[in-house]
Amino acid sequence: MPQTTPFSAQRFSVAPMLDWTDRHCRHFHRLMTGQTLLYTEMVTTGAIIHGKGDYLGFGDAEHPVSLQLGGSNPADLAHCAKLAEERGYDEINLNVGCPSDRVQNGMFGACLMGQASLVADCIKAMRDVVSIPVTVKTRIGIDDQDSYEFLCDFIRQVSENGGCDTFIIHARKAWLSGLSPKENREIPPLDYPRVYQLKRDFPHLTMAINGGIKTLEEAKTHLQFMDGVMVGREAYQNPGMLLNVDRELFGCDAPLKTGPDIIRALYPYIEAELSKGTYLGHITRHILGLFQGVPGARQFRRHLSENAHKAGAGIDVVEQALQMVAHPQAMTAQA
Repeated sequence: MPQTTPFSAQRFSVAPMLDWTDRHCRHFHRLMTGQTLLYTEMVTTGAIIHGKGDYLGFGDAEHPVSLQLGGSNPADLAHCAKLAEERGYDEINLNVGCPSDRVQNGMFGACLMGQASLVADCIKAMRDVVSIPVTVKTRIGIDDQDSYEFLCDFIRQVSENGGCDTFIIHARKAWLSGLSPKENREIPPLDYPRVYQLKRDFPHLTMAINGGIKTLEEAKTHLQFMDGVMVGREAYQNPGMLLNVDRELFGCDAPLKTGPDIIRALYPYIEAELSKGTYLGHITRHILGLFQGVPGARQFRRHLSENAHKAGAGIDVVEQALQMVAHPQAMTAQA
């Protein structure tokens, strides 16, 4: 288990990202940081209840790990939360932030911001059946419902009536029509001061900020105002930033690891997965950004991209790619 610190895992987390933060990605991220709270991709209640696959699988090495659920039926959410607790998840998070059409048609995601009483019912239903934390990830508004009063009313109802005491706030509003999910992550302007004000107005609640955060220095600035910081795309596209998180944000006296250290520490996991029939490329796609800015990084990425999908590809492909990277043994991410 990770070294304990005076800080909660919510102090720094990697966002739930569809098609990205699968169990292979989370195992890789955990090799770089023992403290960061890791989130699953969003999993719908329908997939868990009616799907044929195991949508709750994760590895013991991933703790602390949170399951993000998508749904709006309190009974279904409670059922899935109970299953997740039994499987060993450390937290349940309700998605009230995703703006995609597919999510709206299923009545979950950002459109739920307009139904605070339903969100409160959903949170209460889950809290009634589990002992682990139940949290909410949301936006600062939707469409023309983007006043500060609207946001405060949402937080007030969900915290007071639902019992939710932890919120992760993406500091952009969401347009439910007219913008793609990608555009919704980039076009609506960031409003960090509004999120800071929310924390001041609800000091008893734990609040983390999300959206556009690219460095640990930026994270430190946000932590002057907030309880936690959640990083999304940057942690995926430049995962080396995670190498310094435990030391810089959690005060751990952890030994500095290098990029090559992390890759080779991943080998036992890769071997175990290959023996189960997992394709190498399903794992190595998550490590392509590790050497960002290091000489040879492009060749590293190209070699993996061209060879990891081939039949029989194994550890040798990764080791060959690693040899193409200049090996400054002190290579750690930019803080």
